[in-house]
Amino acid sequence: MISPTPFPARRPTQPPEGARGVLTAVLVLAVLMGAAALIGWLLSGLTARLAPTAPPYLLLVYTLGALVLLMPLVARLFPWIVNWYYLFPALVFLAAFTVLPIVLTVNYAFTNYNAVNSGNPDSAVRTAASLSADRRVVTLQETPQASSVAEYLKCAQPSCAGSTIVLFDEEASVPVRAKIASVSGREVTLAAPVAETLAVANATRINRYGYVGLANFREIFGKASRALLPVFIWTVVFAFSTVVINALAGLVLGILLFNKRLKGRNIYRTLLFLPWAVPAVISVQMWKALLNQQFGIVNKGLGLLGIAAVPWLGDPLWAKISVLLVNLWLGFPYMMTATISALSTINEDLYEAASIDGASRWQQIQSITLPLLRSSFTPILLSGFAFNFNNFGIIYLLTQGGPPLEGREATAQSTDILLSWGFNTAFASSGGQNFALASAIALIIFFLTLAISLVNFKAAGVFEEARK
Repeated sequence: MISPTPFPARRPTQPPEGARGVLTAVLVLAVLMGAAALIGWLLSGLTARLAPTAPPYLLLVYTLGALVLLMPLVARLFPWIVNWYYLFPALVFLAAFTVLPIVLTVNYAFTNYNAVNSGNPDSAVRTAASLSADRRVVTLQETPQASSVAEYLKCAQPSCAGSTIVLFDEEASVPVRAKIASVSGREVTLAAPVAETLAVANATRINRYGYVGLANFREIFGKASRALLPVFIWTVVFAFSTVVINALAGLVLGILLFNKRLKGRNIYRTLLFLPWAVPAVISVQMWKALLNQQFGIVNKGLGLLGIAAVPWLGDPLWAKISVLLVNLWLGFPYMMTATISALSTINEDLYEAASIDGASRWQQIQSITLPLLRSSFTPILLSGFAFNFNNFGIIYLLTQGGPPLEGREATAQSTDILLSWGFNTAFASSGGQNFALASAIALIIFFLTLAISLVNFKAAGVFEEARK
């Protein structure tokens, strides 16, 4: 008896159901994008070797071409994936603007990447060079800041085999990186001849960066008393105080302006809404001029009352008070608007019943308004705390983190929060830009923000409500 030949199993036309199906589709698309990016990177690297002057955007061209070719092949393996191709734009933006920065930040946090060790040619020690007739031997005129070629090029071994030297023409317009086979005296023998189109006139080294393990984190925690700890405490105080002050001001104004018997309440709402409508860049600069110790209108007005000038932005304590006051000006309209919107959802019959029972206006606010506003205000307050925890703009525009405080790091002054401290370390630190240390600070900020957010969510019962 002849057994029937089994038919090949049909590929599923639908992904698994539910969350598993979504994750499967996203995973397939991510693998497809990764494969296209890998092919594009390999092809662009090959092109760079064959044609050093090729434009860098060929990486995108090759990646897009590989993606177009791979999409039909993946569709044959997973027919249902065609319905998910619309996610490609979102995944591309997610990978480019979220995943890639996070990966680079984590990577740099364990390196010595800074303005000096940047992986780029060092223009400060560029030296004159000449090329032999066979275009394989480069002779350096001198070795600045070094006693030998190996030291000058920062080679891992004395022979410099496998290291890289950067060559320039007379105009130093296009750097060409060449692999080294060996060195002898000031002569550098290349692994392959230089292209005929390059007239070598100068040479330099590459300032490489490498992995240093936990050195950046040890440096941060080693200076915790001068930077991390005081900056973290002020960041928490600043975020918490801002949320409390702004919420109280917005709540009081919102309740007052929601009163339908108040004449001209729309005019008051419009006027009080203006601080939020004006861009913060303009508002903060205005307040910076108003709070100027010598020429500001605030101190001139205090002088007319016989009060001495207040160093609003020149004293550490007053600078912190100024930051909170200006942030109140910027933030209370939002809380006021949120209060008015939340009050409009409360049934007026509750207030009428309370009035019939003889409850005063204050009792109505205590027993009806505030309890019903809790569910609306909880996510607003939590998001407000998270926003102000990283509110870099107000600090940078108003005080630039100052004034300086004795015993503190130059990058962590009296009003610096964690984010501005990281910014100062990355772009304004003494001795050059220290991107590796700033990346380590960013990771610490991430974990601190995550921990505080989880505590806030737990205290507010957000997870319990979600499970219900």
